[in-house]
Amino acid sequence: MRTSYERDALDEESAGNEPLALFEKWFNHAVKAGVQEPNAMTLATVGADSRPSTRIVLVKSFDAAGVVFYTNYRSRKGRELAANPYAALQFHWVELERVVRIEGRVERTSAEESDAYFAKRPLDSRLGAWASPQSEVIANRAVLLANAAKAAATHGLNPPRPEHWGGYRLVPDAWEFWAGRKSRLHDRVRFRLADGVWLKERLAP
Repeated sequence: MRTSYERDALDEESAGNEPLALFEKWFNHAVKAGVQEPNAMTLATVGADSRPSTRIVLVKSFDAAGVVFYTNYRSRKGRELAANPYAALQFHWVELERVVRIEGRVERTSAEESDAYFAKRPLDSRLGAWASPQSEVIANRAVLLANAAKAAATHGLNPPRPEHWGGYRLVPDAWEFWAGRKSRLHDRVRFRLADGVWLKERLAP
């Protein structure tokens, strides 16, 4: 199965000099184009055992400080980030024939920032944060339902943020933008941080 990519192009001039600005442009394009789950990204981590793992998470905000997502700190990703606080993100907007890769160090967001986001979540999602021992083995789905019912009975309509749940911010030191091109001669432009300055480079496909 092969696809000839011919929708897009990316050169060094159009990429500009600030990777965040280009990412914001591409992200907004994905939203306006109606891409399903445009904020879905693959998160890759490596734990103390040196084994990599990936999963899909949702980016909730991004700015000059970094890219933010939220999760259970006790999950596998949380444990791996505690052991090795570096990660890689990848957005793949298939419909636009574009990929963005981001690498960098990961830190927890402040408790205040996590509280503010948690308060905006739907009630079911807030109760779910209490109900799910994420990444742990459970006997069956009934365990989750029982935990959710217990959380609802305990916390009612205003559950607080669990201490084991909150945000992470990836602080980029490398960005790569990929645009599919015909004959597999794809465009790849990388920005890497060197002494506080973004260096722009073209990579061979």
